[in-house]
Amino acid sequence: MTRSEDGTHVGRRSMLAGIAGSLGVAALPMGTATAQALPAKAASTKRHPSNWPALEPYGLADTRKDLWPREDNSFVLPLELRPRDKELGRVWMRDTYVNCFVVDGRPLYVATGTTRVPGLTAAAPWNDGLFVWTAPSLRGPWRLADTTGIRPGAERGKVWSPEFVEENRPGRTVVAPWQEYWYDDAFGKRGEAWAPELHYFHGKWYLVACMGDHSRKVGSFLLVSEGGVAGPYRLVEGNLDKPFGDSFIGGPSFIKPGAYHHIDGSLYTEGADAWLVLHNHVYAKFRKDMEDIVPTTNLPAFRQTPYTPEPYLEGAYVFKHGGKYYLVHAAWDRTSVNADGSTRAAYDPPGTGRTQYQYDAVVAVADRFEGPYSERWTAGVGAGHNNFFKDSDGGLWATFFRNPASGYWADPSRVGDAAVAGVVRLEWTGPKGNRLYIQRQA
Repeated sequence: MTRSEDGTHVGRRSMLAGIAGSLGVAALPMGTATAQALPAKAASTKRHPSNWPALEPYGLADTRKDLWPREDNSFVLPLELRPRDKELGRVWMRDTYVNCFVVDGRPLYVATGTTRVPGLTAAAPWNDGLFVWTAPSLRGPWRLADTTGIRPGAERGKVWSPEFVEENRPGRTVVAPWQEYWYDDAFGKRGEAWAPELHYFHGKWYLVACMGDHSRKVGSFLLVSEGGVAGPYRLVEGNLDKPFGDSFIGGPSFIKPGAYHHIDGSLYTEGADAWLVLHNHVYAKFRKDMEDIVPTTNLPAFRQTPYTPEPYLEGAYVFKHGGKYYLVHAAWDRTSVNADGSTRAAYDPPGTGRTQYQYDAVVAVADRFEGPYSERWTAGVGAGHNNFFKDSDGGLWATFFRNPASGYWADPSRVGDAAVAGVVRLEWTGPKGNRLYIQRQA
């Protein structure tokens, strides 16, 4: 949770869910301020769950049911339905993001994620932008952000879209040329916005998201609201010509050289400072005016303990709790057969005999934002590409969505329950263990 006095972030890829060091109590998450008022003896005698022993060799995936979102530790948010959602009966969502901020002295919960348009089974090769929901509590009621005063007659809750290109004015860009829809013979209409995060920082709302694989340029960008949580949003200066950071060869083979940049951009804030976190391994500090990053190229990398070999990771997110920094990634757990006939579950790259099973959340911990980070552990089975956040009572949570693209949740018997706006309780193993897990069974 975040207080609005300084806008310190407390959520998905940029959350201060814990103790404050040099921050004043007024800038602390609500639960933290309460905890620090407890007598030292009471705080020191609190019992924490224990760490599980590390699996060996490093890189094995923990598939135990304790680490799954279950009925006893999770639920799907009852988000207000849009007209397109009526047939399914819920919101279809990937990359679910939820957070809690204190705004005008009251907790405000926000939710967003990657959504699709009617008639398409996925959020590609195009979608119609970014939607936001808000609520006074985690249980709701969850309402679409009221955008009717900004765009009367338009679909409620849609805060940004390539459709809004006609709102561009001299000195104010809403949609850059590289974010506009375009067309070709291979895919027809192209251009999709993925993996949004919404942050309240120094009294302003910021949306960080990325243009997906079918866009003219693929990569992360930042929007800033000129009003409230519903907008109107405009693009920051650093993204007028391109996504953040450098281009490199990546993504599907149909992406043209020079078009692909780091996706899954995330925002981490601490005190008066903010950083951009980009998928897999790089980061950069924002300028004080939040209009661009420094440096803009050759971004520094987190100091991590990689797997051997290192697979493709995505959805990087930094969360602070208990004075430690937690670096979260999404990784596919692939199963294969060992020489003795037993099943191997590991974060291996694709290969012959390897089958995608679950899209997991793996986490490492460090004393400093940039690292060095510990070896990773499985924090949540099937909970990849998520965020961690603190609720208004100090409880720790993660999001999940059940990836319908492949693996367990792509099975025809389960895919109808995939792509959800889910939240699951987390547990912390205390200042000696310093691990976060999905809340395990007693």
